[in-house]
Amino acid sequence: MSRALILLVLPLLSGCGLAAAPCRVTSAVLKVVPVIGHTAAAPIDTCAGAIDP
Repeated sequence: MSRALILLVLPLLSGCGLAAAPCRVTSAVLKVVPVIGHTAAAPIDTCAGAIDP
């Protein structure tokens, strides 16, 4: 079980994925908000895309 978890986390830690992780998590949380979630998350998605294309 722990090996599977490590294998799933490793791609996030490679390159700039670690730096973009907070942006991606914040975006995912905002997208849960009804009506305005996707609109509010758009700038954060752009930020994450710039950090880790």
